[in-house]
Amino acid sequence: MLALRLTRAARPAVQLRRLLVTAASAGTGFLLLSSLGHALNHPEAATASALRLAWCAVPLAATVYLALAVARTDPGTRPRPGLSAVGLGPARLMAVSALTTALSCTLGSLLALLVFLHLRGDLTGMPFDGAAADVLAADRSLPLPATLTLLALLPATATAAVALALRPRDPVPPPRTGRGFGRFGAYGASPRKETFGAAGRFRGRAAGSRAPATTDPRTAGGRAAGAADADDDAPAPGAGAGTEPPAPAPDTEVQPPAGLPWGVALVTAGLAVQAYAGRSTPAPSLAVLLGWLLTATGLVLAAPGLTHLCGRLLQSTRPGALRLLAGRVLMAEAARIGRPLGVVCAVASAGYAMTALSDGAGPAPAFGPLSALGALVVAGSTLATLLTAAVEARQCRADTIAALLRLGAPAAMLRGAAVLRAAALLALFGPLTLGVAALSALPLG
Repeated sequence: MLALRLTRAARPAVQLRRLLVTAASAGTGFLLLSSLGHALNHPEAATASALRLAWCAVPLAATVYLALAVARTDPGTRPRPGLSAVGLGPARLMAVSALTTALSCTLGSLLALLVFLHLRGDLTGMPFDGAAADVLAADRSLPLPATLTLLALLPATATAAVALALRPRDPVPPPRTGRGFGRFGAYGASPRKETFGAAGRFRGRAAGSRAPATTDPRTAGGRAAGAADADDDAPAPGAGAGTEPPAPAPDTEVQPPAGLPWGVALVTAGLAVQAYAGRSTPAPSLAVLLGWLLTATGLVLAAPGLTHLCGRLLQSTRPGALRLLAGRVLMAEAARIGRPLGVVCAVASAGYAMTALSDGAGPAPAFGPLSALGALVVAGSTLATLLTAAVEARQCRADTIAALLRLGAPAAMLRGAAVLRAAALLALFGPLTLGVAALSALPLG
């Protein structure tokens, strides 16, 4: 009931994202049922039916990725202070997110079943003059266990992925540092290296403290300098076991993601596999699929590092406030934005390569209504995931944006920084996607 209430009381933007998950689930469910219909209508072509079912893994993965991104940005299931007192702890909120995802995906699966039955003519007669009868096996009865299994595959996978990703984690304890004793038994300070002349400066400071009030003006300056030097290396007088060392300055340096070398290596290996597969005519489909899989995985792994590099390049050569703000945000959000951007680049490069193959002299793959539906589900899910990741990044920067506005930063500068980030990412990933797609299609053309 709580998941239903949160679903009903959500804002329109949240409802739109959930409807996108439902639409993607409906498309994926229809593709799964279509593979079942092909297997029923062509029992002799078991290999072709298994291949159709295997290709449904791509829209299935894209839909699960979208559902996970939508669950992360759901404000209704975000932990807030005081919710644990009423029984809404992290585990309960994770369960609510998983149930909300299950509801959206189940609704999409039911919608796919209704459309499938309508096109088969099981509800109101055969539509479109029976054009889809051969694909959907209209003259055969649907096996109930197989139908329910295929329809439950997507909700179960998405719910398990959301529950695994949003599970409550124990806070990582801070690293324990050994107890250190400062100079002359000052407890609590980390041991520091003695510099040359430190003992002499300390003796000079001690002698100055025992000196009478009337001192020679000619030596006052030397004693003050010696005390100032002693303050730089020695603790203040009276610092004992009860004093704590000053807290170190926070490290504001953003560490770059570590997947860039592995991503470049996988992209190179994938292009090499496709080039090797293009030497034989016709090219083996398994080698081509393996090459595309390696290339797509490499793009996903390398995208966070490339995003971080793009942010660093924006800040080079004496940046102003606009470029500095845009670059720092890109560096901070490289891991959150980079992976969805890498998935979009992989899907775009695969689509461009397929289009180049169909327009060239090589054998064009079969592209029908079901292929168009699968491409629409994959492309729409990846683009929606990227936009959802951008929304999540903006939610994480809400406090920073509010602080900048309170300090007097103009809103036009914040919008200009967002436009600059988008332009920089497009300038980097656009040619990269086109280049990878052209190199992928070159051996097979």
